[in-house]
Order: sequence, then structure tokens, then C-alpha cells
Amino acid sequence: MATKHDDAAEACCPSVLDAPLDQAEAEDLARAFAALADPVRLRLLSLIADAGEICACALLEPLGKAQPTVSHHTKALADAGLITGEKRGRWVWWSIVPERVAVLGDALAPARSNTPA
Repeated sequence: MATKHDDAAEACCPSVLDAPLDQAEAEDLARAFAALADPVRLRLLSLIADAGEICACALLEPLGKAQPTVSHHTKALADAGLITGEKRGRWVWWSIVPERVAVLGDALAPARSNTPA
């Protein structure tokens, strides 16, 4: 059964398997997928998603990376619209943008049929 989320995602970003993408859709999806084409960024996204919201300071140890490296990777994810940050004092607190992450999953989902199963 289709959910409200499924209908909204289908309206704004059809599956790449459903119909050919126009240039703007392809460029938008490519930017987001390129941001995820790095193991550190995938781990970052998973740590942030798992925490719900997390201080950048808490990402250093699990990744074994220095603050400038974590900052570089979080910026790439933020530029792709996958995470959003809020500066609090010295540090940024990160959270995922669930709708944006869902669009990537929906883009790779099998083409939807309009016929009942």
C-alpha cells in the first residue's frame, strides 16, 4: 500500500528506473550520490542518523579523524543537502535531512507499476 511519503517522493523525484531523468534531476541526484561515494561520509551519515542529532566533537573518535577532516566531510554532506547543522558555541550539531535521504532511496527503487499487485 502506498504511503503519503511514497506519493510525495514519487511526485518530486521519480525512480531513475521509472522514466528517463531530465538534466536537472540527473545533476541533483549525481551531486548527492557523489557526496556518499566516500567511506568516511557514509560512516558519518550513519553515525548522524543513528544519533538523531550529534555534536561534531562526538564524531572525531569513532571516525579516527581530526576535526578538519570531519569538517571537510560534513561540509560535503551538507552541501548535498543530506545533513543540516546548527552551530552551538564552538561546535556544530548535525542531523540528517530525512526527506533528502529518502529521495535517494526512492530514486533507486524499482519502477512503480500503476496496476494492482
